[in-house]
This record gives sequence, structure tokens and C-alpha cells, in this order.
Amino acid sequence: MAKALFGHVGGPDPQMVQEMRRLQKRVRDLEDEVGRLQARNDALAATITDVAVSSSEREPALA
Repeated sequence: MAKALFGHVGGPDPQMVQEMRRLQKRVRDLEDEVGRLQARNDALAATITDVAVSSSEREPALA
């Protein structure tokens, strides 16, 4: 029964194992990229907030 659930008698398919490792590495790489992009986005959002605060503190222009 366990062999039937496993898929076949010969053990894991080497190509499938290789593909699984490649996909796991790709997922890790994408997760790292998401982290870098989130950090960059947070930095840009903080910059925009700083600029908006500093511009609102200026005296209004005379008409």
C-alpha cells in the first residue's frame, strides 16, 4: 500500500527531485526579492512622508 501511495516501487524520480530542489531555490530567491522590495518601498514611503511634512511646515506663499 505504501508503495502505491509513494507512486512507484523505484523510489523518488531523480528528475522530480532535481526539479523540486530547483523550485525550492526559486521560491527562496523570490522571497528574498520580496524582502528587498518591501524594504526599498518602506524607505521610499518614509522619504515621501518626510518631504510632505517638511513642505507643510513652510509658510504659505503670498498671493
